[in-house]
Order: sequence, then structure tokens, then C-alpha cells
Amino acid sequence: MVSTPRLVIAAPASNSGKTTVATGLMAAFTARGLAVSPHKVGPDYIDPGYHSLATGRPGRNLDAYMCGPELVAPLFAHGSAGCDLAVVEGVMGLYDGASGQGELASTAQVAKLLKAPVVLVVDASSQSRSVAALVHGFASWDPQVRIGGVILNKVASDRHEALLRDALDESGLPVLGVIRRAPQVATPSRHLGLVPVAERQGDAVDAVRAMGERVLAGCDLDALMALARTAPALADEPWEPAYASAEGPRPVVAVAGGAAFTFAYAEHAELLTAAGAEVVVFDPLRDEKLPAGTAGLVIGGGFPEMYAPELSANEPLRRAVTELALSGAPVAAECAGLLYLARELDGKPMCGVLDAEARMSERLTLGYRQAVAVSDSPLAAAGTRMRGHEFHRTVLEPGAGPVPAWGMHQPERRVEGYVQRGVHASYLHTHWAASPEVARRFVEHCRVR
Repeated sequence: MVSTPRLVIAAPASNSGKTTVATGLMAAFTARGLAVSPHKVGPDYIDPGYHSLATGRPGRNLDAYMCGPELVAPLFAHGSAGCDLAVVEGVMGLYDGASGQGELASTAQVAKLLKAPVVLVVDASSQSRSVAALVHGFASWDPQVRIGGVILNKVASDRHEALLRDALDESGLPVLGVIRRAPQVATPSRHLGLVPVAERQGDAVDAVRAMGERVLAGCDLDALMALARTAPALADEPWEPAYASAEGPRPVVAVAGGAAFTFAYAEHAELLTAAGAEVVVFDPLRDEKLPAGTAGLVIGGGFPEMYAPELSANEPLRRAVTELALSGAPVAAECAGLLYLARELDGKPMCGVLDAEARMSERLTLGYRQAVAVSDSPLAAAGTRMRGHEFHRTVLEPGAGPVPAWGMHQPERRVEGYVQRGVHASYLHTHWAASPEVARRFVEHCRVR
């Protein structure tokens, strides 16, 4: 039984203040000495970095589209084991999910799967009594979603607060916090959202501290903790990455990290380790060599377009990556990794493993995808079906090689990515917890080289 107290932080719409409140709550409760488990609904990689900074624990995603609804509670139980409190930041508006698929992957669905009370963060900057109608509508839309209270954000004055509280008295929902209108906490954004923690270092620490201070000043932490404790126990068994690893040597799997490659799900490294690999993180911006004994390479997502000159200037590492790929070693590259393996990015030479050129684009490509592996690779056998997510403002030409990686079935039919020698490179982000055989297969290919 999983009995971790828990809260889901949701909002009527994006840009209401969910990240500030959720991260601030994590920081404030951690400062009280609690072990706080941080979670994020959906595929987003950036917010969990701030969550991790606030709590000192890995930020974990709960994505009912990529992993399936049946894995949401087990993944939550895995991440929150041994913690005093779990805080789950929602995505978009409370009831917004995968396009055209009802509640799938919405914050509301995740809250129901976790049997967790919801705290609704409302941007009150342009309303007074109407706030009660808005909150009433959200609380009554789905009776299975239990909204346990409201945090009012961007409140202008004592008079404004009094009007809002009077209105909400009629709704029957308690006001658990009031955060005054103030200059935004310094969390700069760019073309794909917030700037990741790894790129901001000291500034990110200051931003998280400021979020915690604002929440501490304006929210009733005791009442929020009491609400979290009303969540009933879950009967789900925790997800477990460990399985019987094959006997033999532990191959070194090098995983790209650093400021240019910040997008990674914590479960991927756990799965690789459980499959028998020795996972070693390296930084393509700084390291001129791959880790000693590298037998396989994982290059995930991130922002190589922001660091193209620096990545290009590290010619020794580019050469080492190229040599490894040409040797037939298993290489799994997602999005940023795909760009890094291309011939060039915005005119800057990259690794040249793929006969393709990448450039920035004005068009945002964003959304969930259904995919099937077109051919055998160290990552997936032909015919393997997976769900994933695309999120980029770059274009690769050509977008698919002679042997593509994936056939896409949503929203349109197309082939995408590259499979050549041991390389599997694609724009598609996937969550391996939904298909642990991917990690097993990859490590076995590393082991038998």
C-alpha cells in the first residue's frame, strides 16, 4: 500500500502560476525538514529540473499518454517511496489532455489515478466575485476530481483579497493561500519554455529560493499538509526497474549531459543500470573524450541549437563520437542527439554521422505521437510500437534516412529518423518505463560487441 501524503497543483489554464506555486511548495516543505517527492504531469523535462533543485530528489514525470494510465500510480509509488509528502505539478488547464482524446494525459486524470486532492491555483488579477463561479465550475465539472482548496495568485491588495475571500466563502472551498502581485520570479524563458536549471546554475538556485519564500509568506502550509494527508492509500505496487540481468561484463553506456543535453527521464538511467550497464554521464561541451570503455552512447534532448558553436569547437569529442558510431556501437539519439549527429547545425559542423543538415525554424513542432519501428536497431525490433512526444523548433533535412527509425501514425502518416549501423536517431522522445525491453535490448547490443 502506498500511503504518501500528496497534492496535485493545478490551474484553470496555463500561465496561472502552477510552476511558481508547485516549486515554491516543494522548497518550503523541504526547508521544514520534510522529504518531498517532486512530480510533473506530462512530458515536460524543464520544470522537473526546478523541482529537483527545490527538493534534492529526481524530478519525475507522470505521463498517462506515453506510459499508459496503468503505470501512473506505480511510477508515482516508485518515486515517492520513503517520502513525507509528494507534490505533483499539473500541465496546462486542469482538464486539458492529449488533443482529441478526452481526459487522457490531463492533470484531472492523473489526480484521479492517484486519488489525490487538487489545489487550484487561480490567477485572480482581473476578477473579484467571478472567481467563485470559475472555481465552482472546475470543482463540479467532474465529481471524481476532488478540489480541496484554492490558492489565489496575483492578488493586488488587501481590499482585492477581501473581495475574493468573500466570494469564495459561498463556494465552500477553503482559500489555502494568497500570493500578492509582484515582479515575476526570475525564471527566463525562450523558444521551448523556461531556461533549464543546468544552464542557470546560481540564478536557478536564487529563483527556487524566491519561489519558496513567496509561498511560505502567502500559503498555509499546515492546512496544505493536512489536505495532503486526506489522500487514501493506493493499492498499486511500485514500478520496479530491476530485473534479472544477463550474466557477463557490465558495458559502459555513456549518457550525454551538461547544459546542452538536459532532457532526460530518471527512469532511463535506472533501466540501463538494471539491465546490467554501467551508466556514466559526460558533457559534450567540456569533455574531449568519451568515458573510458564506452560500449554504447545515449544522447537525449536539450538545446544544442543554443550551444552549436561550443559543440562544434569540441572537435576531439565530435571525432570520438563519429568513430564510435562508425564502429557499429549502439547509439540512441533523441531530438538534440539527432541534431548533434547531423553533418551541421545552423552552419556549424557537428559529428557528421548522419548525412543531414539541421537549422532553427520559426515553426514549433509539438505533440504526442504514435510510432512503430520501421526496421531493427539496437533500440527496438522492427514492428515495436511506442508512444512518444515531439517538441522542437528545428528542422532536419532530409527528415528521414534511407532506413527510417519510425513510422508515425499520429497526427499524420510519415516516416522519420535514421537507422544506420548501430545508430537509432529520431526527433521522437520516448519514455522507456512503458517499454523496458528497449533498455534491455540496448544493453545486450552493447554487451555483445
